[in-house]
Amino acid sequence: MIAETNTPFQKAIDAVETLEIDDREELLELLKMRLAEDRRDEIAANAREAVNAVREKRAKFGTIDDLRKDLLGD
Repeated sequence: MIAETNTPFQKAIDAVETLEIDDREELLELLKMRLAEDRRDEIAANAREAVNAVREKRAKFGTIDDLRKDLLGD
């Protein structure tokens, strides 16, 4: 038997389970869209950081062998 927990995550699951199936499906689609938007925002932030690193000459360029040497300290 699984012990019941009263975590915020479990409370959210319990709340969702009280919804009608159509509402659950709509919630699922909404969550998927918001997750995709969050991922796009994260990618954009990473891209801005990469552009700034290039502008500030903090970025390194080279081949895979250069990377390997840099990482392994050869």
